[in-house]
Amino acid sequence: MLRGSGCVYRKCTFCDYYSDSSANLRENDALNREVLSKVSGKYGDLEVINSGSVFELGQATLREIKRVCAEKGVRTLHFEAHYLYRNRIPELRRFFEGCDVKMKLGLETFDYEFRENVLKKGISEREPAAIAAAFEEANFLFGIAGQTTESMQSDIELGLRYFERICINLMCRNSTAVQPDAEVIRSFTERLYPLYRDDPRVDILLNNTDFGVGD
Repeated sequence: MLRGSGCVYRKCTFCDYYSDSSANLRENDALNREVLSKVSGKYGDLEVINSGSVFELGQATLREIKRVCAEKGVRTLHFEAHYLYRNRIPELRRFFEGCDVKMKLGLETFDYEFRENVLKKGISEREPAAIAAAFEEANFLFGIAGQTTESMQSDIELGLRYFERICINLMCRNSTAVQPDAEVIRSFTERLYPLYRDDPRVDILLNNTDFGVGD
């Protein structure tokens, strides 16, 4: 996990991941260089995350990622970006030429009305194929009042149709007004989790720290 300048969108109603950022690019780059020094390259695959989008990392950090990948033999890179950055993704792929860049979108749901009126994601597109066009992977957010077993399963099936890989996050209590709904979470864990937990294309985070980062 690296530190950038912070999410430029900051309108998602469910998100409060803003404290892990800094406007001091020099300090960010120094911290990120220390973190990147721990990359072993053992699996040839590296996922880079920060509280925001990859485009909010400094250029020195991006160059260090590129250098480390070349030195450690990393062949596949995973980054996350908000939909508003979709037109800049080709330049990122060119910068990391030689690596297979997998871009992840924080989509949360394909349900347009829920996504834009409740979650305020800022993704104006409605068609799944168009949404997925610039991305290989997507995050989905479940466990909120208004979601149903059927809507969550629809999201999973559409996600597997239009993306190479998906990550399902269950809503955790935080400082926002959007809070987890115990009944929706129970529905997911009892009816859907058993169906997809062993799918190699599906990551499921029952807690938001299940990847081993954050607190």
